[in-house]
Amino acid sequence: MAITEESRHRLYKALEESIGAQNANILMEHLPPVGWADLATKRDLEHLAAATRQDLERQELRLEASLHRELRHQTNVFVTWMIASNAAMASAILAGLKLF
Repeated sequence: MAITEESRHRLYKALEESIGAQNANILMEHLPPVGWADLATKRDLEHLAAATRQDLERQELRLEASLHRELRHQTNVFVTWMIASNAAMASAILAGLKLF
């Protein structure tokens, strides 16, 4: 049976007549604002935690793969420039030696 606002109000009125307004308010505050079926259970939270862990692990793997790709590209560019600059320096030294 779904709890409606009407049924909550009837319950409150009955409690108010039985135990007084202050105690009825205290007791009603302990009821969920929605039906019990709408509340998350421990099992729901455990499932959500497991799914979140899996999502984070997949994201971590994608990030690591991207990082490795970028580092490999950066290393290739660096090595290429180093070889070119060493070749230019060696050519300049050889040309300078021929002048003497």
